[in-house]
Amino acid sequence: MPSHSGTKQLGKDSLEGLGVTVQGLGHVGSRMVEHLINDGAQVTVTDVNPRLVEGLCQTHPGLEWVKPDAIYDVQADVFCPCALGGVINDDTVPRLKVSIVAGAANNQLAQEERHGWQLKERGIFYAPDYVINAGGLISVTNELEGYPQERALAQVHGIYDTLLTLFELSEHENIPTYQAANRFAEERLRRVGALKLRYGQSRDILRRRRTGI
Repeated sequence: MPSHSGTKQLGKDSLEGLGVTVQGLGHVGSRMVEHLINDGAQVTVTDVNPRLVEGLCQTHPGLEWVKPDAIYDVQADVFCPCALGGVINDDTVPRLKVSIVAGAANNQLAQEERHGWQLKERGIFYAPDYVINAGGLISVTNELEGYPQERALAQVHGIYDTLLTLFELSEHENIPTYQAANRFAEERLRRVGALKLRYGQSRDILRRRRTGI
């Protein structure tokens, strides 16, 4: 079974020459296609709106396209869902001819436990959507604090390291990556909660010392 590391899964650490299928050509999906093409990927696209497909194909004459339901049957390296959620389901998992599922759509697994395990059993690596889509929340959080750009970019780049941690946990524990992501998130929340508790206790001690209460 292929390794659950993106680099090991495909045997390379760049997009040059990789086949990528993109489902959904809205604001996010169309920008994704631009980046993929610029990085040398061979891209196949689809969308329920034929005008979006036509417009992008006119901009990039070499772009391949298929009808919406046919995207799951395309032989490629990566499937990038950027439209509706629930697209990884009982019908589509057996049809996928890719090594990796990694896209911008939310809630891609129709039934998290069932279809997360099905992908793992087929040797298809799934990059949990709420992990790789964390850039938006990182940006919003930093905007609330004046948007220190260097810190925001460093946090976004840290998503890569977080994914590597999830890959290693998935392999070590023999669990799907969605479970690894949930465990990682729960542990981080526990640490934050413990830190806030200690901070609150320390403030209470200082207050009591100052007031003599």
